[in-house]
Amino acid sequence: MVKIAILHEGNTQKTNDNELLKLLIQDLGLDLNRVEFFGFGPKSNFFKIDNPKYDRLKLQIEEEAISRVLFVVDADYEITDIKYGGFDNTKNELEKIINSLKISDIADTYITCSPQTKDGYLESLILSSIPQKQKECIESFLDCSEFKSKENHKSILNEIYTKAYPKAPYDFTHTNFNELKEKLQNLFK
Repeated sequence: MVKIAILHEGNTQKTNDNELLKLLIQDLGLDLNRVEFFGFGPKSNFFKIDNPKYDRLKLQIEEEAISRVLFVVDADYEITDIKYGGFDNTKNELEKIINSLKISDIADTYITCSPQTKDGYLESLILSSIPQKQKECIESFLDCSEFKSKENHKSILNEIYTKAYPKAPYDFTHTNFNELKEKLQNLFK
């Protein structure tokens, strides 16, 4: 069976990134068994052309074991990373890697962020898909909290969201998921 590859941040075990992707693939009725996940760890690993995961990916493509590739990477913030941060920088740098790997004919990208601001990460996308009242509640809590480290914003946001709304953690019917759903469906064509 020819597989598709999804390259994402974190590891290939259960992470927020691949958990959401797996749930969405199942929600779309697509065959999760056809997907090979490549956990790249931190975002910076995507921009290292000599990353051993790229060697493994290229080999599987050459052997025709993988027919399509989707890169799923957080936009993050340009203010914290002038080269790789922000939607446009992330997209441009990913395109350079895809061209260097010579897989542009089978690869696509999805940059996780708030669709409104075009920055942030997976948690920003999730937050953008919840009702305004719930969003304001979470944002208000984060604003008045005394968390010492705002570096853990992603983890804190995800933890608050999953604890506060455990029965419906993701609203895949929300229009902010449409682009990701379309990209996943195209992988399986």
